[in-house]
Amino acid sequence: MPLLEIHGLRKYFGSVVAADDIELAVESGEALGIIGPNGAGKTTLFNLIAGRLFPDAGTIRLDGRDITSARPHERCIAGIARSYQIPQPFETLTVFENLLVAAVHGRHKTEAGAAQLCGQVLERLGLLRRANALAGSLTLLERKRLELARALATSPRLLLLDEIAGGLTESECTELVGTIKELHASGVTIVWIEHIVHALTAAVGRLIVLNFGRKIAEGKPAAVMGSPDVRQIYIGIEA
Repeated sequence: MPLLEIHGLRKYFGSVVAADDIELAVESGEALGIIGPNGAGKTTLFNLIAGRLFPDAGTIRLDGRDITSARPHERCIAGIARSYQIPQPFETLTVFENLLVAAVHGRHKTEAGAAQLCGQVLERLGLLRRANALAGSLTLLERKRLELARALATSPRLLLLDEIAGGLTESECTELVGTIKELHASGVTIVWIEHIVHALTAAVGRLIVLNFGRKIAEGKPAAVMGSPDVRQIYIGIEA
């Protein structure tokens, strides 16, 4: 049974169809990439999976359980975590405190258990030396790492990454991709939206393409990026 199953998912904003009968299955331990031009419905799909939006039609299942009507905090407790394209830390809290909030409230861990987990996550993401720094003082790369760390502090089974490489230099992007590959190798199931296609294809085993809310291609990254239809969508974008 897939970890995540989506059937017939539809979402409308007035006359705009942001999700058009989407079918998707993500296996446990998989790394799936999602690409598409601006306005393709990628972030809408994430918001539907995470519970920030509710569909007009269709179902979402996690481990066979219907979560279509579950609230965001219920989905977090069930094992879904996400990062945001623009990092959204609690800037007046320290890096460690940001993770502590996620661990305690996102997974209902005791403070003692949460503190141990947060220390492990900070070390894993190279942020341990910045544990007592205010989140508002971090560099962009550190903020991206903190965004990822906060999601990991909830001990997710499904990790949704929303353009986490955006705004980084080439070397920073390479470093971040290495971290994501390590997370995937440790068993975390990942679904990653990204415009920096070469970063995405270096870390995922399957790729889907959205356009105007509809899935138009799916398969191995090399095959998908070699499709004439996909190339036409990505004219002018380095792939």
